[in-house]
Amino acid sequence: MKINKMIDHTVLKADASFEEVSKLCKEAVEYDFASVCINPTWIEQACELLKGSDVKVCTVIGFPLGANTIQTKAFETKDAVSRGASEIDMVLNIARLKNAEYDYIVQEISEVVKNAGGNTVKVIIETCLLNEEQKIMACQAVEASGACFIKTSTGFSTGGATVEDVKLFKDNLKLDTKIKASGGVRSISDLENMKLAGATRIGTSGGVSIISGMQNTTDY
Repeated sequence: MKINKMIDHTVLKADASFEEVSKLCKEAVEYDFASVCINPTWIEQACELLKGSDVKVCTVIGFPLGANTIQTKAFETKDAVSRGASEIDMVLNIARLKNAEYDYIVQEISEVVKNAGGNTVKVIIETCLLNEEQKIMACQAVEASGACFIKTSTGFSTGGATVEDVKLFKDNLKLDTKIKASGGVRSISDLENMKLAGATRIGTSGGVSIISGMQNTTDY
């Protein structure tokens, strides 16, 4: 896999302007990233800016806390897809996971998958707030729900992706569930380490600097 096609080029800060989203989309086309990951308010604009390219529009659901109801996340997902999003990064209900409410977590993810209508769903579990047992439970729930990816982090909590967590995911995923590492991946070295550990997608705002530093390699 080409390195550029591992990258979800991301801007999710609360005050991200149209100008910033426009710049993000232009960079994503120039560097041929996998997607742009943006807040739902900019979906239509991003779709228009990316028209004619194969860069996907990814948006976030239940972001960044994951504490919305299942019904709210299902509606958010259906709305996002209807407005053009083709990838959905949802934050699961972290409190319910920490309380070992496995059936609730599976139901929640399954409802988002159903309302995504066949589009890619990535499940953010916020690893920095979980112990190993809870991370493994999350892997099992993501697999049981039919989501495409498990994702480490929102980037808005107390920590981001670690190689150890990506390896833990890899060791506990038995089917075709993929891994997205997000939060703190800022260099080609960071990306390569995540890739070696098992990640196939990277969420980062530093995609341009990563690719710019390796344009003379065969991986770009």
